[in-house]
Amino acid sequence: MAESTKAVNVCGGSAPSSSGGGSAGGAEGAAAQGGIMGMLFPLAIFVLIFYFFIIRPQRKRDKQQKNMIDSITRGDQIITVGGFLGTVQEVREDTFKIELAEGVRVTILKSAVQTKRAAKTQEASS
Repeated sequence: MAESTKAVNVCGGSAPSSSGGGSAGGAEGAAAQGGIMGMLFPLAIFVLIFYFFIIRPQRKRDKQQKNMIDSITRGDQIITVGGFLGTVQEVREDTFKIELAEGVRVTILKSAVQTKRAAKTQEASS
């Protein structure tokens, strides 16, 4: 049986062997795959951190805002994103008709509502 020999370069590379074996290509492929896995792990950690610190809390805030808007009924006092205080006169599909002052009625989008005033605040201001 003839033994195959492999010459190794001083820089770490391998020289082609006299037997023509393809084991050098397999070693390079394994090293490249290890590099990919080494890059994917930190990327996966970054995606998880991004999800738990940015996406998930934003979805929670959006859900709370939607529930608050859905709970608004006629007679509730609201504050718009522009800072206007008004009393809801009519609830429509995607808008509210509010009264800002006596005789001043406007129609606003539901998305323009920032907060709903608490019941204690309504009684105290009356």
